[in-house]
Amino acid sequence: MIKSISNDNDAYAALKIKDFRLFIMARFALTFAIQMQSVIIGWQVYSITKDPLSLGLIGLAEAIPFLSIALYAGHVADTVNRKKIILISVSVYFLGAIGLLLLSSDLSFLLQIFGIFPIYAVIFCTGLARGFFFPAQSALMAQLVPRKLYANSSTWNSTFYEIAAVSGPAIGGLIYGFAGIYYAYLTVIVFVALSLLCFSRMASKPLPVTNKNETLMQNLAAGFKFVFSHQIVLAALSLDMFAVLFGGAVSLLPVFAMDILKTGPQGLGILRAAPAIGSVLMAFFLAYHPPLRKAGHNLLVAVCGFGVCIILFALSRNFILSFLLLALSGMFDDVSVIIRGTIIQLFTPDEMRGRVASVNSIFIGSSNEIGSFESGLAAKLLRVVPSVIFGGTMTLIVVASTYKLAPKLRKLNLLNK
Repeated sequence: MIKSISNDNDAYAALKIKDFRLFIMARFALTFAIQMQSVIIGWQVYSITKDPLSLGLIGLAEAIPFLSIALYAGHVADTVNRKKIILISVSVYFLGAIGLLLLSSDLSFLLQIFGIFPIYAVIFCTGLARGFFFPAQSALMAQLVPRKLYANSSTWNSTFYEIAAVSGPAIGGLIYGFAGIYYAYLTVIVFVALSLLCFSRMASKPLPVTNKNETLMQNLAAGFKFVFSHQIVLAALSLDMFAVLFGGAVSLLPVFAMDILKTGPQGLGILRAAPAIGSVLMAFFLAYHPPLRKAGHNLLVAVCGFGVCIILFALSRNFILSFLLLALSGMFDDVSVIIRGTIIQLFTPDEMRGRVASVNSIFIGSSNEIGSFESGLAAKLLRVVPSVIFGGTMTLIVVASTYKLAPKLRKLNLLNK
């Protein structure tokens, strides 16, 4: 298998492919909606409970179903039409957004009777949908562009994702603050519908040939066997998993916004957008200067920088400084995302992309939600600021451990010599 990639491509090469354009437009709209919805739910739940642990439980409510079906979802993504899986998953997101709108308007009496449990129930359902969506979309994206454009497509995919992550929280906070929760959730519904439309217009791609003699259990385990037998892939996934697990402060931003920095939902939206603003700026730079030379070294430096930013953010009491530190953390994170995405695409066999993507989702995707729970629990036990400092410190320890234990990753160079 080719383990390096050329760096002499047109920076806009992947964007010239119609199906890839539809793909990133659909992901942009869906990400915008999900990020916007996350801000709305976070503020809504914390306003009701005044308990940081309730924010962590939001992540746990999505992580439990996500993890429970992750391996099977990877098997499905390698054996069932991937476009069909995506359309069904996004449809569940659409119904979930409608459910949250109703709970905040016509069915608001349910929140008075059952507390915030109905909100967690909706999140649980969308967690199941996300479990199937993640490996299907990851495997499908690799089929939309030629191998030589994997780094380029990863860069643009990350760029549009982060643009959505910038605008989603900011607009979500602004609409919530000025127009109210009803119109905020209504905007979420519109963008999920737009995502569904774009995905529906993409052409279906044939499934790669798989080993028909494998049992279901062998098929499910194949993704894990591949990842754990490949030091570079395992180290890259592990590094990001623990960095996100311990270093994320996003789930506690409602506490920082409301109690520490003394701002409203508009300020929360801006803070939520800050990491993505940094990521977008970095992504445009990396479109012309991909971090492929000394990729392993760049990955380690990026995660280290992320951890330092999180520690300094916890210590900040100035809104502008906090914003800048979160933006800088987003810059470092984008380098990590692009390198990891390129590694996964380059080293994964076509017939295993769904299953490896599901393992990736267990390592990376679920760590966001479990990290949210860890942050909420740590904030409950240690108080908010010490818990974030602890998380950033653990991130630096993970980087040091990976540097020592994974020499192949440390020496990785993805450029052709």
